[in-house]
Amino acid sequence: MESDLALAKDFAPLTRTDSGSAQPAKVFKNRFNRFFLGDKRRPLPPPLRLVTGLGLLAVVGTLILMLPGIGRGDPLSWNEALFTAMSALSVTGLSIIQVADDLTLFGQIVLLILIQIGGVGFMVLAVVVFQLMGRRISLLNRLALCNSLGLIDPGAILALTRKVLLSVTLIELGGALLLWVHWRDLYGPDRAIFLAIFHAVSAFCNAGFDLFGTTGIPTDNLSLTILAALIFIGGLGIPVLSDLLTWPRSHRLSLHTRITLGVVMVLLCTGGIGMFLGESLSGGSLLEVSWPRRLGLTFFQSVSARTAGFAGIPIQDLAPPSQLLLIALMFIGAAPASMGGGITTGTFAVLVLALWGYARGLPSAQIAGRSLDPSMVRKAAAVLTVSLFVVLLAAWLILMSHSGSRLDPVLFEVISAFATCGLSTGFTADLNLFGQLIIVLVMFWGRLGALTIVLALAQQQPRQLVIYPEEPILIG
Repeated sequence: MESDLALAKDFAPLTRTDSGSAQPAKVFKNRFNRFFLGDKRRPLPPPLRLVTGLGLLAVVGTLILMLPGIGRGDPLSWNEALFTAMSALSVTGLSIIQVADDLTLFGQIVLLILIQIGGVGFMVLAVVVFQLMGRRISLLNRLALCNSLGLIDPGAILALTRKVLLSVTLIELGGALLLWVHWRDLYGPDRAIFLAIFHAVSAFCNAGFDLFGTTGIPTDNLSLTILAALIFIGGLGIPVLSDLLTWPRSHRLSLHTRITLGVVMVLLCTGGIGMFLGESLSGGSLLEVSWPRRLGLTFFQSVSARTAGFAGIPIQDLAPPSQLLLIALMFIGAAPASMGGGITTGTFAVLVLALWGYARGLPSAQIAGRSLDPSMVRKAAAVLTVSLFVVLLAAWLILMSHSGSRLDPVLFEVISAFATCGLSTGFTADLNLFGQLIIVLVMFWGRLGALTIVLALAQQQPRQLVIYPEEPILIG
């Protein structure tokens, strides 16, 4: 009863002093600390904190983007602002506006900040702010941060958070410097500064927003190489980057790092070579391009397809085999705890290893002299099942609400939103209001991940005291 009264007191109307003056600062501080620092009487579960936090950021971002001075001419409508804010915070890149033409410089700066918050993660920023304020970080917030970064051990999470921010800053600044040196003669030294910073952040965060409008990103070899490097590093994941930075001293890479690097290289080569072959056949969009240039474009698109969203080749011009390959790459996505989305390379690897172990008659999934916990296989299967359900449901709803639409562009758009990729065949501009809201929800889901949202929505179940007898059913 006391905890209920205390909780109700924090959310009661603003109290007044004897002089009648309101105390909004104190009440706001109580509510802010209750959400982020934790409430000992009624703590908010970590997954629910992530869901609520991203939702609140989306609301704030929407309101900011609707302000005068953000859009050129008239302010953005609420649906344009909501779609853009969610696409930035989920580092997707899908847009129903032309960022280069419809946003002012101030609006583009706001968009850049939203991309950075979405890429690094609001829980990381919240922890850094509290540390600067000298506040203690509760265990629940450390667990929430572990969920946000996809990590397992909360023990050294604060030290890792500082390394994450330092590494992100250095990588983005290095990429921006390289882009500025290359672009200063093309766009002028002053304009090249903002272009370089914006696209370095967008590439590393795997966001896919660009400021080049309908002309698209520069596709010269050096620009594509720099952008591909930023996308590749951002898609490896925080644990892998941390492991690689300490590798010369530790002399051994973790199993997660080795599996991630192996899967990433296999997907990169499969996508690059597959699209090269698809666009080299009759009807391909790159038949008139020399084979070295064709190989470079297709490999860049293979890197970008795994949640980055930059189009080195017009997606609508690609042959159907290449588009199908892009759908597969987008659905798998980037590594866990990275800037990207999708079911992640970790889920894909666990499912493949489990299938291979079952085919060989092994009691569990095994690799490199190690066995995987059966609970990991169950989690991977749950992620795949829920992800397929979300993609199919969203595609069905859009097809039902957009008469005359074909399946392939709708499915491509939905998977691009789910994987927080941002590649589009052009169907985004044809979405009605209902379709835009569906894509917003899919981007929200894709950024947080299936398990996070399911755990946040599910109630805490009591410990099972009864174990029921087993009975087989037919499968296969």
